[in-house]
Amino acid sequence: MRKPAVVVLLAAAAGVACGSRTPPPPPPPEVETTPVVRRDVPLVTEWIGTLDGSVNADIRPKVEGYVRRQAYREGQYVHRGDLLFEIDPRQFQASVAQARGLVGQAEAQLAKARRDVERFTPLVADRAVSQQELDDALSAERNAQAAVNAAKANADQAALSLGWTRVTAPIEGIVGLATQQVGGLVNSQTVMTTVSTVDPIRVTFGISEREYMRYATRFNASGAPGGAAAVLHLVLDDGTVYAHPGHVVFTDREVDVKTGTMTVKGVFPNPGNVLRPGQYGRVRAELETAQGALLVPQRAVSELQGAFRVAVVKPDNTVDMRSVQPGPRVGSEWVIEKGLSPGETVVVAGLQFVRAGAAVKPKPAAADAR
Repeated sequence: MRKPAVVVLLAAAAGVACGSRTPPPPPPPEVETTPVVRRDVPLVTEWIGTLDGSVNADIRPKVEGYVRRQAYREGQYVHRGDLLFEIDPRQFQASVAQARGLVGQAEAQLAKARRDVERFTPLVADRAVSQQELDDALSAERNAQAAVNAAKANADQAALSLGWTRVTAPIEGIVGLATQQVGGLVNSQTVMTTVSTVDPIRVTFGISEREYMRYATRFNASGAPGGAAAVLHLVLDDGTVYAHPGHVVFTDREVDVKTGTMTVKGVFPNPGNVLRPGQYGRVRAELETAQGALLVPQRAVSELQGAFRVAVVKPDNTVDMRSVQPGPRVGSEWVIEKGLSPGETVVVAGLQFVRAGAAVKPKPAAADAR
């Protein structure tokens, strides 16, 4: 009857013995680290830009009439003077014929007036006609000459109007969609299409007042590329960098008081007319070089409520959570302006496992971690 009690006592003693053992501490977490490096880096500033033609010409007819023919293919490249539209010329042809007839009448009146002057001039000396009659003949000749000049001017205007029935391209470039179809009535207020010169193509973007004050010398050196003028690079919508660099050609005279920005225009070569008006892109410019900047990978920096921190591994493999002041970003790296020293080691992977003062097992990050 005593054996069950003995078993219970032995089990209890074994449980107390097991509970008195302390479990071993967990090993320190393994983290990937990389050193803080110092080097000179170009600082790239980026803005959102809109592409537009370097010249955009709205095509308006100079005369009123019905569209008789569209002579171009929408979207094609046209040269200066190429025919775009033809307006019904018949009424203007009639005006030219009428104006030429009036020129003939005026010239006939002038010829008669000259003959009168030629006939009266010798008769005045013989007192066969009075001086008053000669004066009247001379006045009639001058009036007839003025009438001829006016008639010729009207004929020239009629010929101009007839020529304007052929609506041509004033510039070279890409011609857009036709807003008027054959048979439509147009006048001088009607925009029939638009021609844009897209080589070079223009990009418009806005810079802040602070950026302008910092880089005013570079932006104001507008004109030819090179020299002190800011060299521009264009990042397209698919992320590729456009092959041809551009330059600033215009900086606005004032800062927009509503937005606090200033308009800047640049141009890019556009061989083959690949870029088109209306596209968006990111405009980049290397405006200065940071001398001896301290760099860490961007993923080494954590942000909490506007404060930035990095985990620094000390020589004894313990972690120091360091507050830092980051500067511009350079590719996948971040310039650290305050809080770090060259040669210190920061954690780039495993940040979720570290805390201030805790021990870690560091290992160098892969070469591409930067």
